[in-house]
Amino acid sequence: MARDVTDSAPLDTRDALVAWFEQGNKPPDQFRVGTEHEKFGFYRADHAPVPYLGCSGQGGIQAILDGMAAGGVWQPISEGDEIIGLHDPVGGGAISLEPGGQFELSGAPLETIHETVAELREHLAEANRIGSDHDIAFAGLGMSPLWSLAQTPVMPKGRYRIMANYMPKVGTRGLDMMFRTCTVQANVDFASEADMVKKLRVSLALQPIATALFANSPFTEGRPNGLLSARSEIWRDTDTARSGMMAFAFEPGMGFERYVDYALDVPMYFVKRGDRYFDVAGGSFRDLLAGRLAHMPGETATLSDWANHLSTIFPEVRLKRYLEMRGADMGASDMVAALPALFVGLLYDELALDGAWEIVKGWTASDRQMLRDDVPRLALGATVAGRSVLDIAREVVGLAHGGLARRARLDPQGRDETTFLAPLHQIVDRGRTRADDLLDLFNRDWGGTITPVFDACRLS
Repeated sequence: MARDVTDSAPLDTRDALVAWFEQGNKPPDQFRVGTEHEKFGFYRADHAPVPYLGCSGQGGIQAILDGMAAGGVWQPISEGDEIIGLHDPVGGGAISLEPGGQFELSGAPLETIHETVAELREHLAEANRIGSDHDIAFAGLGMSPLWSLAQTPVMPKGRYRIMANYMPKVGTRGLDMMFRTCTVQANVDFASEADMVKKLRVSLALQPIATALFANSPFTEGRPNGLLSARSEIWRDTDTARSGMMAFAFEPGMGFERYVDYALDVPMYFVKRGDRYFDVAGGSFRDLLAGRLAHMPGETATLSDWANHLSTIFPEVRLKRYLEMRGADMGASDMVAALPALFVGLLYDELALDGAWEIVKGWTASDRQMLRDDVPRLALGATVAGRSVLDIAREVVGLAHGGLARRARLDPQGRDETTFLAPLHQIVDRGRTRADDLLDLFNRDWGGTITPVFDACRLS
């Protein structure tokens, strides 16, 4: 999750909320791509999770943040007396902590995937350099493979205390989502409301295909969990009021107003004033907008309230002033690069976008939901509307490849962005996900023990 917004400009009408989204429209020559990824920190000596303050004389998450802040590029974000994140006031990126200590880079909006990869390499080099002083390394997986909820540390962030209290009231897996999962996410732009709707529909329908391609969470608490993307399965019973496939997005009349109405009906978690989080879990943003929120009588909505509320809505594709692709498990560095490459290739090229729409336009809401339900277990082996996910994934990767080739954004060596689709081409050519490969290693080379997964999935 990116850092909270702190703009206190007042909001008092539904039209103002719609206008906020409209301000995301931009001409195609200003389209950018942002990449966010979360990773699990662990101590190399014993594969234990990394708490905020560290343990047994070893530094923890706080020490990593302090070390990065000391470099002069990153500026600290604090809550009370504790550093809980970093931001780059020049480049626009941010580093934040997920509830269980998952270390997240919210990358800057960049022009090319080449720049995204350079950003990723620089970030991992810095995190590993500072981490090595404290015996800390980072693993790229969609779900914590070893630690129970009780063993997982808790980060000192007010919003997470409120969420952790609320989650068990609305689903059985919310705490697992918060504390034991990691994702990689790509953020893309739109030119207009109509462009947003087309891109939202295509990417939402194809999000389970991305989940299958990026499946990388087959272990829980030291053993296989019977799934290929346990992270994706967890979201199926987290909080249905704020997650899922948004069937309404495919209905006539979809646009900014319809999404505003959806977001207004999603229960709130908190209102932030200064550094303090007020627990309003279950409250209505409509009431806050009208100044009648029972939890905070007389308090009215601000721009930051709206932006922060939108960040607590978790559909498979999320609308802000850009679109967030949210279906993928975290993986190795090449897979982190592959996700923005996939969706830039599909969504920033009209031929590819039209081709993707041809694939999905005939799917019904029940088709899309069944696909979403089956993919965590079956991944490339699932089917939809009479076609295998493997077959669709092969076609989708091909469309993205064509889109990136036509985009023709070259690096200094003359290579275009199609190079970053290489791991996805390999997956569809072999018909096997990274999760399948990890399970083979577990059952064969690792002799049924889990700790080698940390070295196998270590990010460098």
